[in-house]
Amino acid sequence: MIWDISWHRSIGRDTFWTPAHLAIYTGGVLAGCACGGLALRTTFAETPAARDASVSFWGFRAPLGAWFCIWGALAMLTSAPLDNWWHNAYGLDVKVLSPPHTLLAAGLWAIQLGTLLLVLAELHRAKDSRARLVCGLAIALVAGIVIENGAILGIEQVGFANDAHNALYYEFAAGCFPMVLVAAGRCGGLRWSATAAAAAYMLISLVMIWALQPFPATPGLAPVFNPLTHMVPAPFPLLLVVPAVAIDVLLRHFGSGREWRLALACGVAFFVTFLAVQWYAAELLLSPWARSSYLLGVDHWDYSSRLGPWRYEFWGRVTQPFTLASAALAAAIAVVSARVGLWWGSWMARVRR
Repeated sequence: MIWDISWHRSIGRDTFWTPAHLAIYTGGVLAGCACGGLALRTTFAETPAARDASVSFWGFRAPLGAWFCIWGALAMLTSAPLDNWWHNAYGLDVKVLSPPHTLLAAGLWAIQLGTLLLVLAELHRAKDSRARLVCGLAIALVAGIVIENGAILGIEQVGFANDAHNALYYEFAAGCFPMVLVAAGRCGGLRWSATAAAAAYMLISLVMIWALQPFPATPGLAPVFNPLTHMVPAPFPLLLVVPAVAIDVLLRHFGSGREWRLALACGVAFFVTFLAVQWYAAELLLSPWARSSYLLGVDHWDYSSRLGPWRYEFWGRVTQPFTLASAALAAAIAVVSARVGLWWGSWMARVRR
């Protein structure tokens, strides 16, 4: 998905059959085929014990996560012709979340959740510490991908450092990320599961920033206001590691029980730490020091952008001002998001099949 967005920003949507599109849908096909094969094997060839550790659907048996992956693959494949028709009928997308992209995102999330459930079932059945460590690391990686997916779909709200001084930026982040971080911390199997998930998200983002920039690219769709010679990288990732550390500390301090108190602590801690680091990090990213930095990948804009002073200014300060009331609202949203994460994490901590 990061590659696909970079392709659109650098070259344009020239055809459905771009390498990035093929990578996305190949991933969906692989997930669907692998889990479909797992369902057939569990139904017809596995031992009674393996069948008992599965869920029945239409007479077939498979682990719960496999059914999520199969549904996700079908949703992704359904979105492919719908997306092609949508572009032919209405032209280029103005927003990220068009109906075909929404269906695609639902399929992606279903596969990610299904993968998470498959690994959680393995974690809860693991007998030795090494197997539990491997499963814990895999859970952190998948949770990092879920965070990445949320950041990509919210790129219009939290994608660019220019938005980091308006209210919507923090309200969106408060609603999206505490839920995943708290859930990962509750069921992840590592001492620092939320931190590991945030680190995985950041590592994925940075690797894609570094990997995409060297590749040559030429805009292929008019109008071209910003001639490019190389791929436009993704924006610099959000600094979620600091709030994740706070969440891990609070989860260990409170333990289980007292869920609303824990949600209150995690939500407020997320908002305060995220605001503290992201507010000033955004100022740094818009400063002259960061503009030519290959490592940070900032100050890269679409071929259709009319470059101007707006690149180094904060957006939305007038339309979405950050006030004490908006800060209180964002903190309240973070508390609710953390409470949902506790419920979700507690449910996933009981997955055995």
